[in-house]
Amino acid sequence: MPLDSGSATSISGAVVTAPIAKRVPTERVHHGDVFIDEYEWLRDKENPEVIAHLEAENAYTDAQLEKLQPLREKIYDEIKGRTQETDLSLPTRMGDYWYYSRSFEGKQHGVHCRCPIADADDWDPPRFEVDTEIPGEQVLLDSNELAEGHDFFSLGAFSVSHAGDLLAYSVDTVGDERYVLRFKNLETGELLPDEITGAASGATWSLDGSTVFYQTVDESWRPDTVWRHRLGTDRDADVQVFHEPDESYWVSIGATRSEKFLIIWVGSKITTEAWILESDDPEGEFRVLLPRRDGVEYSAEHAVIGGEDKLLILHNDVVDGVKAVNFVLAEAPLSDPANQTVLIAHRDDVRLEDVDAFSDKLVVSYRREALPRFAVWPLTSEGYGELEEIDFELELFSAGLGGNPEWVTPTLRIGVTSFVTPTQIFDYFPETGERVLRKEQVVLGGYNADDYEQHRDWAVAADGTKIPISIVVRKDGGIGAVNGGFAEGSALPDGPSAAPKPLLLYGYGSYEASIDPGFSVARLSLLDRGAVFAVAHVRGGGEMGRLWYEHGKTLTKKNTFTDFVSCARHLIDTGVTAPDRMIADGGSAGGLLVGAVANLAPELFAGVLANVPFVDPLTSILDPSLPLTVIEWDEWGNPLADKDVYDYMKSYSPYENIEAKDYPAILAITSLNDTRVLYTEPAKWVAKLRATKTGHSQLMLKTEMSAGHGGVSGRYEKWKEVAFEFAWVLDTVGLADR
Repeated sequence: MPLDSGSATSISGAVVTAPIAKRVPTERVHHGDVFIDEYEWLRDKENPEVIAHLEAENAYTDAQLEKLQPLREKIYDEIKGRTQETDLSLPTRMGDYWYYSRSFEGKQHGVHCRCPIADADDWDPPRFEVDTEIPGEQVLLDSNELAEGHDFFSLGAFSVSHAGDLLAYSVDTVGDERYVLRFKNLETGELLPDEITGAASGATWSLDGSTVFYQTVDESWRPDTVWRHRLGTDRDADVQVFHEPDESYWVSIGATRSEKFLIIWVGSKITTEAWILESDDPEGEFRVLLPRRDGVEYSAEHAVIGGEDKLLILHNDVVDGVKAVNFVLAEAPLSDPANQTVLIAHRDDVRLEDVDAFSDKLVVSYRREALPRFAVWPLTSEGYGELEEIDFELELFSAGLGGNPEWVTPTLRIGVTSFVTPTQIFDYFPETGERVLRKEQVVLGGYNADDYEQHRDWAVAADGTKIPISIVVRKDGGIGAVNGGFAEGSALPDGPSAAPKPLLLYGYGSYEASIDPGFSVARLSLLDRGAVFAVAHVRGGGEMGRLWYEHGKTLTKKNTFTDFVSCARHLIDTGVTAPDRMIADGGSAGGLLVGAVANLAPELFAGVLANVPFVDPLTSILDPSLPLTVIEWDEWGNPLADKDVYDYMKSYSPYENIEAKDYPAILAITSLNDTRVLYTEPAKWVAKLRATKTGHSQLMLKTEMSAGHGGVSGRYEKWKEVAFEFAWVLDTVGLADR
């Protein structure tokens, strides 16, 4: 079979050829099927030969893309130049303090601070200038100091006790999402001797601040145990308060906004169970709210209705003989959670997602017409007032609650953004309906939202399902183009002769995750060069309700991939773009999407950008010892136990369906310490593609040697990474000279 024998000459004159991984046949046998895997040897990262291969791939990628260094630097400078590097977040009131974070020019990470409130009625957040001294400011945690000397840094927990005198925080300096939990006395600045290693990221305080609850993970990186730690005692004295032996469930713990209760959450992909305890009794026994029942998910929030403690329960159980697929909201007595009264009934066109309770109001979050929305529901002495949806008068937008930690508050902090709207944060006054703009994301360099246009279009899948596509474009078509309006039958403004435009098509389509409209400073570097950005809201996501998710998982997973292909074809057929100028983009489970699409319809794309891509899913899901495998069986099916699932997954696995055909250019990016999608998957994928494909398409693998699933850490490093990706995108679609 033809090999990719491509080579590149670096500026220094060195010729770097495409690495050809050796073949070591490994037999995998399941359900009578024999699969010979020639690159499974790349799984052993303790093997120096594996590291050498990854470094050779990095050297080849560097040499191939060295020509783009000036463009990368230019894009990086654009991102940096549009960003207000020294800035403050909008202060959020909690207890006796305003809490906020600072960023400083030249520093990679944020600094967490607070200053005292003026008095009990002080609800107007202070307006700080970035270059002035803030009276009473206290630096709680400087992540730059914590990150010093480490190639990678991630802050996990940042939890202040209810009295405001103690801080629990955790750090990961490897990228494997195992954190070290520490404690700080905020009155003295002293770091307490207590230290907990190998913890998950969170930390939850008891009401009196004497005790903190944290989680640990099992060998598969699954949070499975909740511990109670009393400050000042040895870790050996910590008490296990909950353990979940079923490997298909995750465990977490948190507190209600009222601060009255602690709740342990136990959840699989399809089933939920909650355990509750009074926060002022940290050594008490947690008790179950509603025992788990397979396929029933619920959340619970404490509220005070008519002077009585109540539970607000959002669930998808059967109501009046009908399964509440899109969830209902019910009220129940604290003493009898099963005795429920439905407050908001099930609707086919509205997916209820959350309810937040405050002392005198509720906020209900939901999804309708592929957009997130929310409504405010006043509480009265008799019960409930009139539910009012907050309208933002935008065709496409994302909106929701911002930082609202307080139980008693006259305002609600809300945020809104869109593809063309930098994030705006308002304080909303429910009593009057007034909205006060408190902060707007600063975009330097003269950004004008009126220069850009966002639009919703629809593709039609083979089974007749309409698939939403979100599109954003610069109205004048970018550099060198002319102004114009929407062309008839097209999703784009008219450019010169309405020529098809370069386009980056992003997709995800798993876990009921919704890819909602959001502003990106970095994306302007694509739009201003004449590229279009589009999101294919394919099945498997949550944009159109729970059934949208159900119809893109397990034995209907292929809908995710064919929906994306339908969106691509629609954008070509309507003249928006053309196959020689379209890039498919996806990360993690979205990497599975674009990997599968590269096999299904390689002729539709000039390139594929795959970040930490899940491209060898069957091998991973067949191995229960790997991180997160067992809990994933509800998402993908269990190929170990079910031959139909095995055959179905094998039929779409990007790695196992590579063929001797011409593929688009591919850039795969991964991290050596990723615990969610192992580096092995893209490494094997690229190796097999290079050994199997025909044609001369460019195949490249870049491995971050000191990072995890989220990639590099630090904002400047992340900007460099984005510039690296965007330069490749622009070069692949012919815009590198802009």
